[in-house]
Amino acid sequence: MLKRFHLGTLMLIAMAATSASAQQAAPATAQSPAAAMQTAQADPSYVIGAQDVLNISVWKDPELTQAVPVRPDGKISMPLLNDVQAAGLTPDQLKEQITDGLKKFMTDPIVTVIVSQINSQRVYVTGEVTKAGAYPLLPQMTILQALSSAGGFTQFANTKKIYMFRMVNGKQVNFPFNYKDVIHGKSSNENVVLQAGDTIVVP
Repeated sequence: MLKRFHLGTLMLIAMAATSASAQQAAPATAQSPAAAMQTAQADPSYVIGAQDVLNISVWKDPELTQAVPVRPDGKISMPLLNDVQAAGLTPDQLKEQITDGLKKFMTDPIVTVIVSQINSQRVYVTGEVTKAGAYPLLPQMTILQALSSAGGFTQFANTKKIYMFRMVNGKQVNFPFNYKDVIHGKSSNENVVLQAGDTIVVP
């Protein structure tokens, strides 16, 4: 009876250790859309761009509270204020601009600006991945997270020869990325933070 107890205990310990190891080895994944929005809202330096969607709320004024897209010319349309420049501003800067404009029509307006959809900044994943295409650039998004968004690799992918290219002053600069090394804790410097327009190629 005692031997059976010891054997069962040892098996449970081994299973727990295996599970912990698997969790540590699992590659990082991209943020969920909800988490991405929270990150964008918490990032005071996020710059609004064309095609982003903003939730603008004016306290106690439902007619001015609405979701508005940023037009290709960088402006949004609002009652009372008509066209308001949004692209190039942070949410806080836009909030101050709208607040100042509304002061002509009401006393002490309380305005909130939230980025509900990030559409202006994109990165691209192409080659031997399941879902090649353009993806929204999330705050602090890395190459590994972008690859995760693309649904993983095809059976023909050469994961040791992945590279990301970026246009710098009109010239293409390549950044090598060895997937296997990165997920095993090696060459972590290759997992760089992406910028708008970066393209990841999986040969």
